This record gives sequence, structure tokens and C-alpha cells, in this order.
Amino acid sequence: MTEATTPVAPTGFAALGVPDDVDRGLAQAGFSQPFAIQIEAVPVALTGKDVCGRARTGSGKTLAFGVPMISRVTHHAAPHHPHGLVLVPTRELALQVADVLSPIAKACGKSVLAAYGGSSRQDQVTLLEGGIDMVVATPLRLVDLIKGGEVNLSRVQVVVVDEADRMADDGFTPQVEWILRHVTGPHQTMLFSATLDGQVGHLVRRYLVDPVEVAIDSATDTVGTMHHVFLGVHHMDKDRVIASICANAQRVVVFCGTKRMCDRVTDNLRDLGVSASAIHGDLPQPAREKALRRFSNGELKVLVATDVAARGIDVDGIDVVIHHEPASDAKAYLHRSGRTARAGNDGWAVTLVEYNQHLHTRMIQRALRLPITPPIEIFSNDERLRDLTSLLAATT
Repeated sequence: MTEATTPVAPTGFAALGVPDDVDRGLAQAGFSQPFAIQIEAVPVALTGKDVCGRARTGSGKTLAFGVPMISRVTHHAAPHHPHGLVLVPTRELALQVADVLSPIAKACGKSVLAAYGGSSRQDQVTLLEGGIDMVVATPLRLVDLIKGGEVNLSRVQVVVVDEADRMADDGFTPQVEWILRHVTGPHQTMLFSATLDGQVGHLVRRYLVDPVEVAIDSATDTVGTMHHVFLGVHHMDKDRVIASICANAQRVVVFCGTKRMCDRVTDNLRDLGVSASAIHGDLPQPAREKALRRFSNGELKVLVATDVAARGIDVDGIDVVIHHEPASDAKAYLHRSGRTARAGNDGWAVTLVEYNQHLHTRMIQRALRLPITPPIEIFSNDERLRDLTSLLAATT
């Protein structure tokens, strides 16, 4: 007599046309209701049409392309010949996308591999030899594997370019194009980006065929409601101001301009009793992954990051982003601040401004069409730092 299995109730994805086995995988992984970008993209992508999606980090686009990919790729891939491919700009994002998709794919008898630099190449090659259905990869590692003969893309059925704008910003467009030219069989292409101009527009025109465009926000809006606050502080009081803000926050990302500054701020926050860890390019990959994992599961309250390292931070529930110094320009400000106000949640972008940075701050405010207001002069013992909503009246 076989043991009866408990039936799994359908999720909201079932109404989008998702196959039963994929829907069961979604339910088992804890996904019950689709986000807006998923409602728009999944039904279209399931038909096999090319999709061009404009959506920011935190909008739920991993499932928007992942669910159709898992639904459409043929499993039991031959050695070295994956059937699905996702290109992402950073190691951290490769891990995070694979972590989201793996349990859903496993429920359907399919496999997912994250391939990125800084981890064992031989381990990845060994898994590819056994036949991997879907690969989530950074461009440089994938180019290396293709040139070494460990990956052949001729049987790829679905290819995704995720965070295409960040890929372009980091100078990876030539590698992305080189990879896409190696996807030689019939395939579906999906591209997701916060913006669709410049080099991203070139990729769309050249590599997507009559794509259906889906979007849930305008080209400049962020996901959720983001509150922008500029605080005038003394440079010797900055870290205490950050500690005061962190007292009533859940998850905080602090952006610093240099690796050395990241380490200094982290040490100072720890001395002030704040659980913080730095993440930057000089740290070994295992240390960066450990910090991200602790941050994701709530063991760590604060990540102190450089701009480059933070591109891999794709963690829900970040309620405050703090700019230790003003971002270099409006685009960098949006990239930094986009870690919060995600998936429909509100968030705070707080910029710490010293006396000689007011002009630069006004330039950022003007470029973002924010109210042109002087920074709020504040000290670390100000009670308003423990309830940021009390500062809103001063910013309007």
C-alpha cells in the first residue's frame, strides 16, 4: 500500500496558464500569488514569444522569466548542452536567481546550476558533464566555459538577459553579444532591464524577434514608495547618525565610495553595537556570500557596500538605504536606492551631506525632479532619526 501524498492547493499562478507541476513547485517553495510583472509577463512568455520587460530589481522579475523557462525547457539535457540560460551581471545575483529557481525546477525533475567566477570551476564542469537543464551564469565565466568546450549553447531553447542595463554599465555588452551569437538553435529570448535605451535598446533590436514589451513602471519610477531624505551632518558624527537610524530599522544597506571606507564604517558601527558587515571586491567570494546569507536571513542588520559589490544585493525587506556620501550622479543614486522600496513596499533613501556637498546634492535633486530643499541639519542624538517619518514634513 502506497502512502498518500497531501495534495497541494493551486497558487495564483495557475490562472496564468502555468503547468501543474510548475505550480506545485511554486506552492512548495512558498509562492502563492503573482506580482504585477509576473501577471503581465508569464502568460506571454508561456506562448514562446520573445519578451522585453522593463522592471526594476525587487519587482519579482526572477519568476517572471523563471516560471516560463522552467515550463518550456525540455529536461534531461545531454552533457554540456543546457536547454535554458540566464545571463546576470554579478556572482551574487547568479546565486540568488539559482536559489529562487532551483526548488521549483527540482519539483519538475529539472536542474539548475549557478556558474560564476570566484567558485570552483571544476565543480561546475563536473555538474555540466552530468547534464544540467538550466544554467544561470555571469558573462565572463560562461565565455570561459564555452571556449573550454564545457558548455555548448546550440540546444538552448530559452535564453534570458537579466539586469541588462547593469550589464551594460559594467561593460559586459560585448561578452553578452558574443554569448548570444553562440545560441544557434531555435530559441525564445527574454530581456529584462530597468531602462530600454542605449546599449540595451541595441540588444533588443538585434537579438529579439518582434518582442512583446511588458512594463509595470515608468522609466524613472522606483518600485513601491521611496522616501528621499537628505541630512546635513558633521563628518565626525556620520557613523553615530547611521547607528541611530539603524536602531528602528529591519535591514539597512550603507553605500560608501571606497573599500577602505567600507571597512572603517563597519568597524565603527560594530563599536556602536550595530551588527554590520562589509561587502566589497577585496573580500574573498565565500566571505561575501556568507555576509549576504546572514543579511538575507536576518542575522545581520547592516551591509556596508561599495557600488560595484552592491549590484549583487537582491534581498527583500531592505527598508533603508543610506548614502554615506552623496552618489556621484542621479543614475548612481537610483542604482543605490533601488535596493529598497521593492515589491510594492515603502522604503527610505537617506543621504548624509557634509557642509561642502550641498551644491552636488542640489544637482542630484534637480536631476531626479525631487524638491530642491537644503539638507536637514541633524545630530546623532536627535530623536527624529529613530522615526524617519517625522522628517517628511521638513522635506516638503
